[in-house]
Amino acid sequence: MTPVMIELLFRSLWETVLMTAASGFVSLVAGLPLGLALVATDRGGIAEQLWLNRVLGAVINGFRSVPFIILLVALIPVTRLIVGTSIGTWAAIVPLSIAATPYYARIAEVSLREVDHGLIEAARAMGGNRWTIVREVLVPEALPGIVAGFTVTLVTLVGASAMAGAIGAGGLGDLAIRYGYQRFETTIMVAVVIVLIILVSGIQWIGDRLVARLDRRT
Repeated sequence: MTPVMIELLFRSLWETVLMTAASGFVSLVAGLPLGLALVATDRGGIAEQLWLNRVLGAVINGFRSVPFIILLVALIPVTRLIVGTSIGTWAAIVPLSIAATPYYARIAEVSLREVDHGLIEAARAMGGNRWTIVREVLVPEALPGIVAGFTVTLVTLVGASAMAGAIGAGGLGDLAIRYGYQRFETTIMVAVVIVLIILVSGIQWIGDRLVARLDRRT
């Protein structure tokens, strides 16, 4: 590989990391409260509101049912409204975040539902309000699963960011398409695949280590 190609590879890696980190942060900040809301408003929850639970569930399922490449195109007007353009790394963060948030919300919901109901009842018996139960029981007890789910979400975002490269989002996907596929640069394609494998493996390794530290069973 030439020095120019190496520079392009590192720049594309940075763009992929930026897209993954930014959209991952948004999915965590927005998805975890959604997951908590789904659990809290369900039947027998700490803030039972079945109508709200059904509305939230329907909206989340609606977004999750749309393939990412279609969502990417459908949100072009929204992306242009928010960032002023529909092309580039920052433009890709908008659909990536919108796609990842409901995905992570469902993962967080599964982890939160696994919390022992007896602990919640004990907190209620001691006079704990809803916020106390969320802060002191639900989130701490479900934290290993929440972190593991967030790790899976980040790995999924790496793949989605590469897919976003098909419409000019930048990153490793864009590099692989423009140089590896369209210009038949096999070396570039192989290099991109290797970098993606290393990136995903690194994210998964860090996530696994965090989960092991947080898991009280170990």
